[in-house]
Amino acid sequence: MEKLEKVIIGPELSIKQALKQMDVAAGKIIFVVNTVNRLLGSVTDGDIRRWILKGGDLTEGISRVMNNSPAFLKEGYSREEAKNLMVTKGIECIPIVDDQKRIISAIWWVDFFEKTFRKHEPIHIPVVIMAGGEGTRLLPVTHVLPKPLIPIGGKPIIELIIERFQRYGCLEFYLTVNYKANMLKAYFSDFEHEYKINYVYEEKPLGTIGSLSLLKNCLKDAFFVSNCDILIDADYSDILRFHRENGNMITLIVSMKHYIIPYGICDIKEGGVLKGIKEKPEYDFLVNTGSYLIEPEVLKDIPENTSYHATDLIGDYIKKGKKIKVYPVSDKSWLDMGQWGEYQKMLKLFEAQ
Repeated sequence: MEKLEKVIIGPELSIKQALKQMDVAAGKIIFVVNTVNRLLGSVTDGDIRRWILKGGDLTEGISRVMNNSPAFLKEGYSREEAKNLMVTKGIECIPIVDDQKRIISAIWWVDFFEKTFRKHEPIHIPVVIMAGGEGTRLLPVTHVLPKPLIPIGGKPIIELIIERFQRYGCLEFYLTVNYKANMLKAYFSDFEHEYKINYVYEEKPLGTIGSLSLLKNCLKDAFFVSNCDILIDADYSDILRFHRENGNMITLIVSMKHYIIPYGICDIKEGGVLKGIKEKPEYDFLVNTGSYLIEPEVLKDIPENTSYHATDLIGDYIKKGKKIKVYPVSDKSWLDMGQWGEYQKMLKLFEAQ
């Protein structure tokens, strides 16, 4: 019952509150009910993403994005009926309702299929992981281990990154390496894996994206780029679909972040005269996660043998009018271990799984 309660919300909530509840439920769908638990609609992460991309306000009511004709099953459903509906609709959870359409229980994908809910078609595109940095923010551990080999839940983070892409059919990986490259290569040579790893050596640090210049003759199709200290729990096949349908040159994977300033913010005018105080204001931002989907033509615009950052590339492309769009994921879909505080949070999340 506790699991069911996490996927149920009232119609009075805002889109922002619904998104937070979706993170609490650790799923991609929630259901809207009235005061007597009667099913009114459903909301998926895709519904909220499309709203954000339209420039919609997250403080609007949930009815603005709600599907008013959600899938459901009635009491007495058959197992086969449930499986077919899940596969046909491509949803991870279906509510069970009584004759008055009140939710009495729910079934999840894991009740019938494999542990991980996946509704995608396999994709077979390359992935570049930027693994050459010194990881100075994680000293002193990175004096001994390169950042990609720092363990999370029993595996180094770079292996967890690869596994996430592997689930979607990505089997060709390019690791740009510099600092302690031999340790990284030795790790992957010590066990068998079905994916292929190509090592791209930076003779000197080339910034956050400059090493892509070394791949100009290797990548002929769209490819993902990921920093080596982040985990993105997203539907990579849907990101690729979004990228291609929009004709993007670069797609940024961004995270929806909500911040509360725990103080009263003073608004002043000239001379220090106080106009007013806004108590504990709240702000929403789309934050760059450090993961991208890039067209191969972009590689020719990355200077060779020069330190060049992702922000440089994005800024240059905006000036040139090149097509760049963002693909939002939720706050909890992005884990970043680039600093000790974030690393400790990531460890706790994996320990709880």
